[in-house]
Amino acid sequence: MKLPAAFLPWQVRWQTLGAREQALLRGAAGVVGLALVWWVLIAPPLRTLRQADALQRSLDLQAQKMLALQAQALALQSQPKLSRDDALRALEASIKQRLGPGAQLNVLGDRVTVTLKSTPADALAQWLMQARVNARAIPSEARLVRSTNPATPEVPGSRNPVAWDGTLVLSLPAQ
Repeated sequence: MKLPAAFLPWQVRWQTLGAREQALLRGAAGVVGLALVWWVLIAPPLRTLRQADALQRSLDLQAQKMLALQAQALALQSQPKLSRDDALRALEASIKQRLGPGAQLNVLGDRVTVTLKSTPADALAQWLMQARVNARAIPSEARLVRSTNPATPEVPGSRNPVAWDGTLVLSLPAQ
């Protein structure tokens, strides 16, 4: 095999080395070659294999959540159409049931404004879900400020429940 002219000085230098030095250089080149093969060809697939189980579990959880959301969306789509008056009645009933006297309802066209005063966060979350499912009302604006619930006395060192003050604007279903 004929080497290009650029390698001629290296070839001459190689031939001047003794057998022991040539063997050491071959061994060093072999170690460097093996390290390069490890870093480029073997380590990346091994790393992927080690992470595959955790990634698979994560993807399975995401797929389950997506299927649950799909089932929920299909259930909402399959519900019969709700008139504006029925939606308002459902909203009023849910406000009285979940939010109590601290919430007021104002209706203006297809928009409903709910004013909240010291409404517990858990009750608000449950009410929003109930309003979405039963009245098919969709939140379009929220102006909420965190407040402490005056009904619950403050105990040092304990976690007091979060309450909200402000307004929520909901859109009613189109007729």
